[in-house]
Amino acid sequence: MKIPEQRYVYFMSDDPKPVTDNSSLWETSLPLSRHQQPHPGTTQVHKQLTYGEFFKAVSVFIETHLSDFILNLFVQPNVTGIPTMNPINRIASSVFLTLAMLLPALVTASSLPEFREIVQENSPAVVKIVVQQGAAKSSRGHPDVEQMPEYLRRFFEFRGGPPSPREQMATGSGFIISRDGYIVTNNHVVDGAESVLVRLSDRREFDAEVVGTDPRSDLALLRVEGEGLPALTLAKTDDLEVGEWVLAIGSPFGLDYSVTAGIVSAKGRSLPTENNENYVPFIQTDVAINPGNSGGPLFNLEGDVVGVNSQIFTRSGGSIGLSFAIPVSVVRNVVDQLKAQGRVTRGWLGVTIQDVDKNLAESFGLDRPRGALLVQVAEDGPADKAGLEAGDIIVKFDGQDIPASADLPHVVGLVAPGSSVPVEIVRDKKRKKMNVKVGGLDADESYSLAAGQSSSGEGGRLGLVVETAPAEMLERFGINGGVVVREVLPDSVASEAGVLPGDVITLVGSTPVKSASAYEDAVEGLRGGSSVPLRLIRRGSPLFIGLKLKD
Repeated sequence: MKIPEQRYVYFMSDDPKPVTDNSSLWETSLPLSRHQQPHPGTTQVHKQLTYGEFFKAVSVFIETHLSDFILNLFVQPNVTGIPTMNPINRIASSVFLTLAMLLPALVTASSLPEFREIVQENSPAVVKIVVQQGAAKSSRGHPDVEQMPEYLRRFFEFRGGPPSPREQMATGSGFIISRDGYIVTNNHVVDGAESVLVRLSDRREFDAEVVGTDPRSDLALLRVEGEGLPALTLAKTDDLEVGEWVLAIGSPFGLDYSVTAGIVSAKGRSLPTENNENYVPFIQTDVAINPGNSGGPLFNLEGDVVGVNSQIFTRSGGSIGLSFAIPVSVVRNVVDQLKAQGRVTRGWLGVTIQDVDKNLAESFGLDRPRGALLVQVAEDGPADKAGLEAGDIIVKFDGQDIPASADLPHVVGLVAPGSSVPVEIVRDKKRKKMNVKVGGLDADESYSLAAGQSSSGEGGRLGLVVETAPAEMLERFGINGGVVVREVLPDSVASEAGVLPGDVITLVGSTPVKSASAYEDAVEGLRGGSSVPLRLIRRGSPLFIGLKLKD
C-alpha cells in the first residue's frame, strides 16, 4: 500500500499569530515521514502552529483524503480477491471515523477566543476613577447609584443616610498609557470635578491632575505621580473589522475591574450631539457597557487598546447591547495635543452640511446617494475662501472618500489647522477638484452659522404659492433674498418632497431666487421629468430638498 505523498503539520505552540491559508500549511510544513525525513525534492520547513490551527489542518486532511485513506489502510483483498477487513483494522477504522466526526467540534472549540491572557496582562493598567463633584454638578444626582437595579442598589447605600451634595462622589474608569503616569478617560467622568482620585488594581491610590479635556470628543487626559506604573499599548490604526472580537474592562456600577466581551457591530457611527457636531466616528459593539465603564479601554485580541468606551443607548439605564467607543485614531490625536498644549484644536471648514438622499442624488447627477451636501458656507470661512459654494457635494476630502455627511466632520477635524488639502466635489453634475486651506477651531470655541442663503422651492407647476420674503424675515434669517412659501397644494410635487408653508426658498437648482418673479422664471426653465434640488430656510436652519418633476 502506498500512502499519498501528502505533507502535514505536527508542530504545536502557543504562538497566537493566526494562520489563515490552509493550503500554505501543506506546502511549508514537514512531510509525513516516520523518521522525519523529507521526501525527495521537498524542503523541510519548521512551522509553529497553535493547537486550533493544528486540529484544523488535520481536519482538512481527513475530509480531503478520508475515503482513499480507509481503502488503502484498512481494506485488504482476501484469497478470493474480494476486499475484506480484518478485526484489528475494523477497530482502527472505528477509532479513525470517530475522530473524523469529533475533529470538527474540536476545531470549533479551539477557534473560540481566549481572553485570559489579555485580562491578566492588561488589567493592572486599568484604573478606577473616583471624582468628588461640586454642588452644582452633584445636585443632578449620582448616576451610578440612581441607575442601579434595586437588588444591587442596597450594596452601595451610604450608611447613616445619603451624603450631602458637596460630598457627592461619582465613579468611572480609565487606563494608563505611559509609565510616567498619563491616564485617559472620558471628559464627562471628570467634568466639574473638585478632586480626582485614581485607584489601581493593586489598591494603590493617587491624586490625579487634570492635564486637559476635550468635550467635543468626550476625552480627558489625567496624570499621576507614581513608580512602577503599568501601561497599555494603543493600537497603531483603526484597523478593526465588523464581527471582530473585542473586550472591555471597567467598573460598572462600582463593581471594580469587571470584564465583558463581544464583537464589533459597526464602525463609523455618528451620534447626535447638543451642538450637532459629529467629530467622532464611533465604534459600535455589543459589549456589555454600563454606568461606571465610561473611560475604560476596549481591547482587540492582540491586547491593544482600539477604543475608549464612552456611551450606550438604553431605556433602562443598563446595557441593551448598543455600546459605543471612541476609536484609537481620535484618542491619539487628542492625547498628543493635550500633552503638548493642554487643549485641542481641530480642522474647520465653516460649512453646514446634510445627507444626500435618492432624489437629491439624482438631481445633482450622482449615480447613488453619497457625499456631504453643503447647505451653507460661512462668509470668509476656509470653505468660502477656497471657492466652495452652497450646493456643492464633497465626495472626497484629503484623499478619503466621504460616503455620508457624518463622515466629513471627523475627517476634517483630524487635519492640522493651516494645512492645504485636496477636495473633490460635484458641482453642476460635474466632478471638480480643488484645494482648501483648513482653518482651526479650539475646543472651547463654538461655531454656528447665522442662517445664510438656503434653498428649496418651486412655483405653479410645483404646487407652491409663494411671495417675496419681507425685509424683516430676510434680516432675521441673515439672507439677502428669497421667497416665502404661503401654501403647498395637496398631491403636488412640492408636497410629496416635503416642502412646508413658512419655508423660505433661496435656490431653485443652481439659480438664486430673490423675488417671486425670479422664482417663476427659475421654475419655468426646469425640464419635465428631471430632479431638482431646492435650497431653503426652515425655522432658521438651511436645508436642501430634492424634487422630482412630472413630465
